[in-house]
Amino acid sequence: MTTVREPAVTTSEELSVWPASTAEHHRGDLAVGGVPLTEVAERFGTPVYVMDEAEVRERCRTYRDAFPEAEVLYAAKAFLCRAMVHWMAEEGLGLDVCSAGELELAVTTGFPAERIVLHGNAKSPRDLETALRLGVGRIVIDSPSEIARLAAAVGPGGHQKVMVRVVPGISAGGHEKIRTGTADQKFGLSIADGYAQHAIGRILDQPQLELTGLHCHLGSQITSVKPYLLAVRRMVGLMARLHEQHGLVLPELNLGGGHGVAYRPGEQALDLTALARKVRAELSEACAAAGLPVPRLIIEPGRAIAGPSGIALYHVLSVKRTGDHTFVAVDGGMSDNPRPALYGVRYALRLIGRQSTAPTAPVTVVGRHCEAGDVIAADVQLPDDVHPGDLLAVPVAGAYHVSMASGYNMVGRPPVVAVRDGHARLLVRRESLDDIRSRDVGL
Repeated sequence: MTTVREPAVTTSEELSVWPASTAEHHRGDLAVGGVPLTEVAERFGTPVYVMDEAEVRERCRTYRDAFPEAEVLYAAKAFLCRAMVHWMAEEGLGLDVCSAGELELAVTTGFPAERIVLHGNAKSPRDLETALRLGVGRIVIDSPSEIARLAAAVGPGGHQKVMVRVVPGISAGGHEKIRTGTADQKFGLSIADGYAQHAIGRILDQPQLELTGLHCHLGSQITSVKPYLLAVRRMVGLMARLHEQHGLVLPELNLGGGHGVAYRPGEQALDLTALARKVRAELSEACAAAGLPVPRLIIEPGRAIAGPSGIALYHVLSVKRTGDHTFVAVDGGMSDNPRPALYGVRYALRLIGRQSTAPTAPVTVVGRHCEAGDVIAADVQLPDDVHPGDLLAVPVAGAYHVSMASGYNMVGRPPVVAVRDGHARLLVRRESLDDIRSRDVGL
C-alpha cells in the first residue's frame, strides 16, 4: 500500500520573518498584501522584488510610537524609490541620504529638503552643491577637509546647519564589514585621538556653519541594546567636555541606526521597545550627571523598515547534482543581491506555487552569474523534487538588495512591485537591454 504524504502546513514560526499580511493561498502559494506571489511572478516576470506597503507603513508607525520625542529618519540607502519617499513623508519620517542622487530623487518627488540629512565619508563637490542648492536640513561633517570646503561653498553670507560624525570606539554589528563604530575604519572622527574635538573647534570658527549636534553610527545588523547605551554615555561625555571648553550646549544627538532584523525563524532581532526605553533612561541620567539639558534624539532606521517588508521571487532554471551537493540555479543572483557574497548572510527561502509531498533535502541555491561566490542560500531545505520552472521566494529582501544591484553580466536590474489590499502595482520597472545599450555611446 502506497503512503500518501499530506502537504505540509506552514506554521506561524515559518512565517515569522515574512510580512504580517502573509497568508497561505491555494496550491502551496503564499499571498502578501492580499496578492498571490505566483500572480506577481506571472504578471511581472522574475526576478522581481515585492514590497508590502502596509508593512512598510506599520514599521514606520512602530518607530514613531516607540520614540515619540525623537526625530526618525529613514536611511534611504537601504532602498529608495519615489513611492518610498511618499510613504516616509506621509508617515511623518525624515530622510537620511548619502548622495546627490538620493537627495535629488527625494526632493523632486516632493519631500521637504529641510527634513533631510546628508552624510557620507567622501562627499563630492556635486553632493555638497546639490545639498546647498536644495536647502538640505543638516549636513553631517565626516572629515576635517569637509569643514573648509563646506564653509567656502556656503559663502560668508550663507548659513548651514551641520553635525559631526563621531567615532565612539564601540565594536558592534553583524559582520566586520558593517561595523563602523571603531577607529579602524573610514567613517567619522575619533573621540580617543582628539580629532573629533579638534574638528568641532574648527567648525565653531566658521560663523556660517551652525553646529546642531553630534552624530554616530555603530554599524549594521545590531541585535543588542548594550552598544547603544555605551554610545549614549560616550557621546554625552564628549558633549560635557565641549560645554566645559567652549560653553557649547548642543540641542541634538543622532545615534544612527543599524537595528538588526531576523532573516530566518528563530534568529534574534533588536528589541525596539527595550531600545527606546533604555536609551531614553540612559540619556536622561547621563545628561543629569553632566549638568546638561537632554538633547533631542535622532535615529536612522533603514533595514528595520524596508528589510522585512520585501520579498524576492526567482524561477528555477536548473538543478544539478554534483557529488554530495545539489545546486539549484535561479534566474537572478549577485547582480540583484550581493549580500551573501559580501557578508555570508543566510536566508530561509521556500518553494511556492505548488504543494510537494517529497521529503526535503539540503541544497545550495545559486545565481546565474560567472562567480563561484554567486550563492543566494547555502544548505537550505527544499523538496527533493524541486525542478526547473519552480518558483522560489526569499523573505526579508527589502533592504540592500535592489539598492546594491549591479549591471554584472548585463542581465538588467529587477523590477520592484508594491502590494496592498489585494492590488499590485509597479514601482520600478525592469532594466531592459535598451536601457543598457543607451548608456554605451562610443565606438
